[in-house]
Amino acid sequence: MADATTVLEGRLGADGLAVQPTCDGVPTVWVAPTRVKDVLRRLKTDPDSPYPLLHDLWAVDERHRQHDEGLPPRDFTVVYDLASADRCAELRIKAPLKGHAPALDSVTDVWPSANWYEREAWDMFGVRFIGHPGLRRILMPPWWEGHPLRKDHPARATEMGRFELPDPLQAAMAQSLEFRPEEWGLERSGEDFDYLFLNFGPHHPGTHGVLRVILQLDGQEIVDCVPEIGFHHRGAEKMAERQTWHTYIPYTDRVDYLGGVLNNLPYVMAVERLAGLEVPERAEVIRIMLCELFRINSHLVFLGTFAQDVGMMSPVFYLFNDRERLLDIVEAITGARMHPGWFRIGGVAQDLPAGWDELVGDFVGYLPARLEEYESAILANRIFRARTRGVGVITAQEALDWGATGPFLRGSGVAWDLRKQRPYGGYEQFEFEVPTGANGDCYDRLWVHVEEMRQSLRIVEQCRRAMPGGPYKSDHPLAAPPRREQALQDIETLIHHFLSVSWGPVIPPGEAAVCVEAAKGHNRYHLISDGDTLPYRARIRTPSFAHLQILPQLSRGAMIPDLAAILGSLDYVLADVDR
Repeated sequence: MADATTVLEGRLGADGLAVQPTCDGVPTVWVAPTRVKDVLRRLKTDPDSPYPLLHDLWAVDERHRQHDEGLPPRDFTVVYDLASADRCAELRIKAPLKGHAPALDSVTDVWPSANWYEREAWDMFGVRFIGHPGLRRILMPPWWEGHPLRKDHPARATEMGRFELPDPLQAAMAQSLEFRPEEWGLERSGEDFDYLFLNFGPHHPGTHGVLRVILQLDGQEIVDCVPEIGFHHRGAEKMAERQTWHTYIPYTDRVDYLGGVLNNLPYVMAVERLAGLEVPERAEVIRIMLCELFRINSHLVFLGTFAQDVGMMSPVFYLFNDRERLLDIVEAITGARMHPGWFRIGGVAQDLPAGWDELVGDFVGYLPARLEEYESAILANRIFRARTRGVGVITAQEALDWGATGPFLRGSGVAWDLRKQRPYGGYEQFEFEVPTGANGDCYDRLWVHVEEMRQSLRIVEQCRRAMPGGPYKSDHPLAAPPRREQALQDIETLIHHFLSVSWGPVIPPGEAAVCVEAAKGHNRYHLISDGDTLPYRARIRTPSFAHLQILPQLSRGAMIPDLAAILGSLDYVLADVDR
């Protein structure tokens, strides 16, 4: 914790309250609520070692927590996760809040990306951010009562009264959904004309799901737009609080439903850090191989649907055919396709089946020629280039201010890839390059995805050629129950086996976060354990939530047809946005 102490003493001075040790080693400093905004502004603009990116902003209801020795008294905590792409460094600032209606100064004038994060903290926890330009619900409907991630809010439908929707209530709900431009700071008219307000979605093919984008138009030109999300919200973070550490694994698959095991990995790695257990080398390499296969899976869908969004019909059929080949491999290894839920705490569910290397080798040999064809048919197409080059441009600095990561950020020229700059889970063993764009437009974002598929194929082939031997799962008691032959030797071991299977492991108190380079950007799970069989708090940081917030910035001054290209280039999944 030397880094945190340096930050506290040398840069925060009297503003710091305490330094908190964590299992993940990220410097974590508590700051007085009245000083948080000043501290964050200094940290962003520090000339020696700035943290220009607000990686995440979230809250915790601390009122039921039992193990918080040495921490400031509080009822709620607001957490600011900061990052530096240049140094690949992280810093965590925490603000302790008291009372039933906590409040903090908004930092939307420091980071524009704080807008949606603060709205989410208000929606889920009731934390009020003073000075926020439009503090309203974002994931829950406007008529919702209460704040769902508070500990006193019901977690199950059986804990709530019977839902009824009489006609007057239905009419009131419908009226609350009416868009009023003034509430969003938009004008209805100019000097001698009226703006047109158009709904793009919520059931438009270009939105890739139920997403409503309200456009403010001057003719065909987009003056501004307001994305409205929350239609896919399932309460994934709330569900974590009533699932055991093991049984929550399949829920993570459904967040980015194209990412598969890429969602499992940060969750199980965070649990492993809390438990202090090591993963066998064979399990690490198996995980990496499956992650890269799912990265290719996600990028294939992105490439096909993006081409379709701008009017090309044939590519999506060819790309989905290639994706089927890949999913056949996933099914042969894991037994499932899109949602394998196959990673486990301490390793993976099963060893690789006989013949896996031939399946993987055939695919690695098959796909490169197909990518060449797609480059020729899509990226080299003059109409496609006209529709995507110079459209949806964002500079590297703007992308960092808005919290962009992954291929989106690399499309603007920032070569920040956690697999390379801060290797995790065994990635330091593999050779690959980090492709970057130059213009930060829709075309460059697509090009980066195509190049990343080539690099993922390199990693998969290295996994295939150098797959180590040994166990596929740790034998640590928090990772696996005793083996059957051991459980039949004495009653104590049998009881241990029974409890491990039925209740799951009891993870020691603490907190840890793991961030991985998922297909769409940085995906992080921050887990807090209170020494129980289930998480006290599970925060899911997803790239799609951060990227979709940038839509107005990308769309102003564009034309209506450009919006389909811009949305397609964001490579978002709405379940990844709403959770």
